[in-house]
Amino acid sequence: MAIAHEITTRLESEFQPERLKVTDDSESHRGHGGWKEGGETHFRVEIAAEALRPLSRMERHRAIHKAIGRDLIVRIHALEIHIDA
Repeated sequence: MAIAHEITTRLESEFQPERLKVTDDSESHRGHGGWKEGGETHFRVEIAAEALRPLSRMERHRAIHKAIGRDLIVRIHALEIHIDA
């Protein structure tokens, strides 16, 4: 299963977001640290979810990382997170 799909599945399950977009942005980082042929190294998450609204910015990011899971986090180089609160 592609990493973007795994991230999407886990975030949907945890937060039931009103809006969620997970983008493999690896190609725009070609030649940068952590990039590898075939992508799946750099991701962008855009999410709007009621469960995240009462949390501080730091708590939101921690919740996203926890929902994605350490097993996936260690397989990617960069995760850019945008949360609509």
